[in-house]
Amino acid sequence: MSESKEYILTPEGKEKLEAELNQLKNVTRKEVSAKIKEARSFGDLSENAEYDAAKDEQAEVEARINTIEHMLKYAKVVDVESNDIVTVGKKVHLRFYGEIAEMMDMAGEAVYTIVGSSEADPSENKLSFESPIGAVCINKSVGDEVVAETPAGEVQFTILNIEKTV
Repeated sequence: MSESKEYILTPEGKEKLEAELNQLKNVTRKEVSAKIKEARSFGDLSENAEYDAAKDEQAEVEARINTIEHMLKYAKVVDVESNDIVTVGKKVHLRFYGEIAEMMDMAGEAVYTIVGSSEADPSENKLSFESPIGAVCINKSVGDEVVAETPAGEVQFTILNIEKTV
């Protein structure tokens, strides 16, 4: 993790990372430490599956803590302005149309929040500003007709509304 990539986060995304970090440091670490201590009491460590599993879990927890600390160190929290331009942190209402949208069962209206890549979660309608649809929305306004080049082809949509999320 020697690189210092900037992580674009919404205020909500930063809060979630801070909460996860707090949980990992103050609760999960102690639970894993207790598992290691208990597994040690079972005797011979060379053939102790519980001990090996606990040590693996400890490594995963420490790796996640390091990752979150790195992300927070290089985080740029976006200031969601109240203007009518799509930026990271805004919620956009889109109307999809066209052959590809119908083929992908996307035709109709959808609402997405544009977020940094570390917060992206399509199942929660959170699109990265680096994704095909998120990228073409940036700096667009209500009424703009937009075409996004996706792996499935060109997806067409209109921006119906833009909301501040915070």
